[in-house]
Amino acid sequence: MFAKVLIANRGEIALRVARTCRELGIATVGVYSTADRDPRALRHFDEVVHIGPAAGRRSYQHIPSVVEAALQTGADAIHPGYGFLSEDPDFAEVCAANGITFIGPEPGLMAALGDKSSARKIMSEAGLPLLPGSVAPIGTAEDAVTTAARIGYPVIVKAVAGGGGKGMAIVTAADELVETFLRARATARAVFGDDRVYIERYLARARHVEVQVLCDGHGNGVHLGTRDCSVQRRHQKLVEEAPAPALTPATTAAMTSASVRAALAVGYTGVGTFEFLVDEAEDFSFMEINTRIQVEHTVTEAVTGIDLVRWQLLVAAGHPLGLTQDDIVLNGVSVECRVNGEDPDRDFAPTPGPLTCFDLPGGPFTRVDTHAFTGYVLGPHYDSLLAKVVVWAPERDQALDRMDRALGEFDIAGGGVRTTIPFLRRVVADPEFRKAGHSTALVDRLQAWQKEA
Repeated sequence: MFAKVLIANRGEIALRVARTCRELGIATVGVYSTADRDPRALRHFDEVVHIGPAAGRRSYQHIPSVVEAALQTGADAIHPGYGFLSEDPDFAEVCAANGITFIGPEPGLMAALGDKSSARKIMSEAGLPLLPGSVAPIGTAEDAVTTAARIGYPVIVKAVAGGGGKGMAIVTAADELVETFLRARATARAVFGDDRVYIERYLARARHVEVQVLCDGHGNGVHLGTRDCSVQRRHQKLVEEAPAPALTPATTAAMTSASVRAALAVGYTGVGTFEFLVDEAEDFSFMEINTRIQVEHTVTEAVTGIDLVRWQLLVAAGHPLGLTQDDIVLNGVSVECRVNGEDPDRDFAPTPGPLTCFDLPGGPFTRVDTHAFTGYVLGPHYDSLLAKVVVWAPERDQALDRMDRALGEFDIAGGGVRTTIPFLRRVVADPEFRKAGHSTALVDRLQAWQKEA
């Protein structure tokens, strides 16, 4: 096992990883930017290193600074968390070149799967179904017109290097396509430094369902069930639950077994998340694979009792999985809500500012992952996530009631700071969501209803 792990991240995920390291007897190194200098946020690490100014590209995403911090402190492994450098194959290669274990899949596979066009080709060859569309990137506007006409409207244009809900544009009619295609390429170039895009059919009423897999370096792999992540704004998730509700056992079995087969076929190691769109007929299509821990890993942990970060560390250290599929038992229902410092009435615009009050919920089967505290300043430099509240119950209705109770117990105040809590309570109370009849269109419907009201 590793002696010391540097956690190349910030916020709640950095604390989450540090806690599991402590349980395993692993020393931790935390890194921080100038904007995260507050010692109250850094007390959970055995050592801390300042790695740069507030801008992420000059601190948390600056590979030389992160690797130098690991070398200076004698860390033998780096856990990247999610976001920042977590899916950067160049970072993983630099770690290996400096004798540091990157906790994730090997760089070549990460690069292939992180490229959405390449991932679609690889997973199609591994037997996963795809939505009609282009496998290779679309090079010209003429090719875009031909492809869209072949698969039928509406379509969605996606950046090959996209992530976090960025680099996507929906096209409903042919006269919109060329302008949208060119704009999407320009956006992709500006945001990701890569202007390649592809096109696939857009499902107006679909569910976003994930499968969590866990594989070791000895040819063993299991899945840990499904998650529904359909409640999204701008393709970014707000509410997640496990297992995905209202799926037939046959669909669940087909999706999960196909994911494990595909992961093993490409030699995947560590935790990974296969993301699918599921239509009203329960036909599922592969979208992408995330080669890191997910924000919503908590709900999977709640229904399986398995610490996914622990297994990330063990697998990266070379341990065999020691689990078979029969060992994975799903129990009850878990729901997670992301409490962000955003104003839902202004299209979820961030609302930075100091927190003059930050009181958290408690009670049975209620977990809150957060890095914030009274006096914490929510800045403009990073993600607006303040806390993740996670509940568990034997049945879905009870879990949703428990979530509403927990959301109602939050007391967050500060100059100019607003949160997503009122909107999340509307989601939890929504009749369509309650009966698991919702799709990725739910948030747009609720926002439209609120504007009309």
